[in-house]
Amino acid sequence: MGNRGGRIHQPDRTLQRRRYASKRWICCVCEFRGRQRQVWGDSYTELFFLDEVTALAAGHRPCFECRRADARIFSAHFSGHSSKPADASTMDVVLHRERLAGWEDEYALAAPDTLPDGVMFAHDDQAFAVRHGRKLVWNFTGYNDAGPVDGRIASVLTPASIVRTLQSGYQPRWHASALQLPDPPKS
Repeated sequence: MGNRGGRIHQPDRTLQRRRYASKRWICCVCEFRGRQRQVWGDSYTELFFLDEVTALAAGHRPCFECRRADARIFSAHFSGHSSKPADASTMDVVLHRERLAGWEDEYALAAPDTLPDGVMFAHDDQAFAVRHGRKLVWNFTGYNDAGPVDGRIASVLTPASIVRTLQSGYQPRWHASALQLPDPPKS
């Protein structure tokens, strides 16, 4: 689950025209310390993702409250293992700039066989994720194996800073359907 910094829905639970309320786009766990919320209530608009891979492709980062351990690891990888991990505000500024630019950066087009696990890309109006050298077809209920990734140029959906974070070693949470697919043979 995630949100885009606040409420982006009307009292009748229809979406407003705006896509976000602030630069702080986070992905959370669905259950945390027994808290109960009314979905699309008074404070923020809940968004539900298939998994963290999908949330990252949409430009969200792990929450520092409910996913503190993951957020700390993500921030260390986001900063490229510099001596000081990136703080939430710094990551939010970078990610927001990339979202507004529409992913027009060094990873806007790339060969999927050059991308790290957890990156999403599109071919022919279909979304895929890279996992263990395979391209997984994304849909609302899970992933299906579509064979090995290849060198055919694709539109990268995951923002550039998150691609670099994944290259640096961050391991996102995958939907169970991706975990049920066979691992690649060991060389």
